[in-house]
Amino acid sequence: MLQGSQWLSNEPVVQIRLGNTTINSSDNKQEAGTGYFKRSIEGERISPNMGNIIITTESSQIPPSGGGGAWGGVYWQYFEDLDKITSSATPLKLEKKLFVETNSDTGPVLNPINDGDALKVGDKIKVRIELRVDRDMEYVHMKDMRASAMEPVNVLSGYKWQDGLGYYESTKDASTNFFFSNLRKGTYIFEYALFVTNTGNFSNGVTTIQCMYAPEFSAHSEGIRINVEP
Repeated sequence: MLQGSQWLSNEPVVQIRLGNTTINSSDNKQEAGTGYFKRSIEGERISPNMGNIIITTESSQIPPSGGGGAWGGVYWQYFEDLDKITSSATPLKLEKKLFVETNSDTGPVLNPINDGDALKVGDKIKVRIELRVDRDMEYVHMKDMRASAMEPVNVLSGYKWQDGLGYYESTKDASTNFFFSNLRKGTYIFEYALFVTNTGNFSNGVTTIQCMYAPEFSAHSEGIRINVEP
């Protein structure tokens, strides 16, 4: 942008095709200087073919070096029950599992909690989160939600060191948060304990992770539902 091509003074007309729907920048009110505009589409008007997106630009001031630039984003937002959410992965990948910890003659034993399994008040639950990262990242936040029927053993926030990774762990009312200033490429396992305190059927939520300064790098685990019998 500093070498005479005058990208910032160029005002291209951007055409966005979402399936059979066409949006032209010239038909929308644009922000002065940047050309920014935003268009929302109601849920009842969204069809599967809108996942095929084609973007073209036209400019009356073609830079001498050719090209030009345009930036944008497409977001699909909707509501869903937490326990029905399926996992998603980017360069970050999360997998969350719950285990019941019981004592035996040889020491503590972890038994995985499967769909339909019934828990009891007083059961000790071990949460295991497996995080895979395919590149080095900085300033990453991971949030692990928990059911209202569970209370964490560790309620004190603090800095921790594990497997060459330093992070700050903070316990909140409905989640446990992990903050990474530096997250190196690799696979990491996080575990912490909970106790079951109430009976009923609960959504245990999902685990989410996102890079704070590059929010396109985000992922979440699948939702889990638990049943606690009297």
